[in-house]
Amino acid sequence: MRVLDVGCGRNKRPGAIGIDRNPDGRADVLADLDHFPYPFADSSFDRLLAIHVIEHLADVIRSMEEFHRLVRPGGRVRIETPHYTDFSSFCDPTHRWHLNTFSFRYFGEDHGGFGYYSRCRFRETRIHVKLLAFWRWLGFEFLVNRFPRYRRFWEHYLCFVVRGKVMEFEFEVLK
Repeated sequence: MRVLDVGCGRNKRPGAIGIDRNPDGRADVLADLDHFPYPFADSSFDRLLAIHVIEHLADVIRSMEEFHRLVRPGGRVRIETPHYTDFSSFCDPTHRWHLNTFSFRYFGEDHGGFGYYSRCRFRETRIHVKLLAFWRWLGFEFLVNRFPRYRRFWEHYLCFVVRGKVMEFEFEVLK
């Protein structure tokens, strides 16, 4: 299985090919992640990891299109990013985007009603939200992750009180 670790920094996953722009990290390939295409052939990976990197990139839509290009049909893309209500989303001056659990719906099969943004498609296979510890202990994290309607209610009405921490997305590439 070929795995690409985008923005790997010093925490490159074992067995993965790491790509990053920082020469002080453990990247196998040095490249500016905001310039496309990355130096790999189409559909050359089975899995792509973008752990705490999408919020740093200049163009989320173009980055998702590049991820789509690099992963074979049926392959997986895993993205982790802070929820926009978490302190860490705003305390890092290199964060350009502040995302929520619906931020990637434009790439879904029904493209969130906005099919003109991009033609690349992903099937959402998993979303997991981590909440701040107090809310996790009270069971809110279970409700948000177990019931999609509750997650929508939480995003619309509760997330500024019951604050999110980190979101984990898993997508299947559709080609």
